[in-house]
Amino acid sequence: MTFAASQLPIEGTLPSLGGAIEWLNTPPLTMTQLHGKVVLVEFWTYTCINWRRTLPYVRAWADRYKDQGLVVIGVHTPEFEFEKKAGNVQRAVKEIRIAFPVAIDSDYAIWTAFRNQYWPAMYFVDAQGRIRHHHFGEGDYQQSELVIQRLLADAGHAVDKAELVSVEPRRVEVGADWANLKSPETYLGYERSDTFASPGGAIFNRRHSYAAPEKLKLNEWALAGDWNIGTDSAALNAAGGRLLYRFHGRDVNLIMSPPASGSSVRFRILIDGRAPGGAHGSDTDDAGNGILAEPRMYQLIRESGPITDREFEIQFLEPGAAVFDFTFG
Repeated sequence: MTFAASQLPIEGTLPSLGGAIEWLNTPPLTMTQLHGKVVLVEFWTYTCINWRRTLPYVRAWADRYKDQGLVVIGVHTPEFEFEKKAGNVQRAVKEIRIAFPVAIDSDYAIWTAFRNQYWPAMYFVDAQGRIRHHHFGEGDYQQSELVIQRLLADAGHAVDKAELVSVEPRRVEVGADWANLKSPETYLGYERSDTFASPGGAIFNRRHSYAAPEKLKLNEWALAGDWNIGTDSAALNAAGGRLLYRFHGRDVNLIMSPPASGSSVRFRILIDGRAPGGAHGSDTDDAGNGILAEPRMYQLIRESGPITDREFEIQFLEPGAAVFDFTFG
């Protein structure tokens, strides 16, 4: 599939990137420096599974076309409070192997300038500084790369069009098994959750002793133990607390945070009351053991057999863990 750049609409001009509180992998980039370059701006936040599954492609584009006039800029705009901390973003950039420029947008200045509403969101900018294409969410990687090639060619750069990039995603970056995915992203703070199933319902912003129901319906979740449910998370007050979810999907991911920087919380996961064995994720072992030591997304389950409704459980062996959000794949 080919098309001329003239077929792409003009969606506006590249807004200022001056609102970044810090830049990683580069000195601050100005509009003057970017003039004459084809620019791909991607909004992301480091705990977002949908963004992580786009990253192998964005990495590959940044590497393949960097000498042909493309500048990739990752704009990190946080969803959760701990993602506003520059140190957490710096650690994530290093661990996830991001080498292209990153603008830390903790004050939402760039997000607002773009009038953006999504993670991930890609904006494709031509050499005249005009936004010519956008894509929200995952997928359409071939179309996105063809747009990059077309904008580079239109700017006078020699582009090798022999083949599109080939990627081999690993671990959490592997694309979702959409055909077998029946569980949605589920927030665990009271502001955005509506499937809480512990008897008596949720008690907001104060300690409460919860119990698990006898049975969970698909996509319901529950707490057991001494918890405090806040606006964006549930925090455990005493050791032994449990979080349960009845899910249908290949992967179970959970965004979690330890009680303080430098601290850790041991945990153990079960599937249908048993150790996960070979269905453990990259952050757990066969017996289901793991350690919560950083505020981030943890891959807890990756199933390889037939996908059916299963009951997931995580038990924390020390107090202080905060749980924010389930995602599935």
